[in-house]
Amino acid sequence: MNGFRQFVRRSAMTLLFFAALTATFQSVSGVEAKTVLHSFPNVLSVGHPPVWELKERAKNSQHSPPRLEDHFDWSKYPSVEVIATGYTAGAESTGKTPDHPEYGITYSGVRVKRDLYSTIAADLSIFPIGTILFIPGYGFGVVADKGGAIKGNRIDLYYETVEDVYKYWGKRKVHVYVVQKGNGTLSEEELKRLNEDETMQVFRQQYLQSKS
Repeated sequence: MNGFRQFVRRSAMTLLFFAALTATFQSVSGVEAKTVLHSFPNVLSVGHPPVWELKERAKNSQHSPPRLEDHFDWSKYPSVEVIATGYTAGAESTGKTPDHPEYGITYSGVRVKRDLYSTIAADLSIFPIGTILFIPGYGFGVVADKGGAIKGNRIDLYYETVEDVYKYWGKRKVHVYVVQKGNGTLSEEELKRLNEDETMQVFRQQYLQSKS
């Protein structure tokens, strides 16, 4: 019993001490103690912020989104110099109008797409259907199409409009990186899975924003 009383007495004295200290601090500085604590919430935290908080910070950041060019070591992939041009699904590139039954459908059977992983055309004897290339300044391109003028080390990058072709690309000589060699096939499910990979969404945003 005596031990319990001593514990209560010590606890009360400790509380009184902190109350007095807080009152003294407030009277001297004019700032409430709770304001100071709220100004430095991480002082009371242990370890790193939770993942959800890091994602929220990234979403609210005023900085430009991270670039694929800067976040991976591309030198570990085979590099090929190509002439890269841009194309659309329209008559100016394919001869097809929107009322054509195969408008926007690539040789592989998937629909054209400008995204983190976009559909591109290539010489299939060099880059088979399904080959994934990283094109600096454009992003990932998945070989889904071919073209009569796309022979040898030439590729055609899909854009939604002719204006986008000239605004964002034009014609360039560029070193591309062969991330994965295709096996000759590509499905909508595969393309969707690539574009919805959770670990890549922070990079995907810059390509979705460029379309707006």
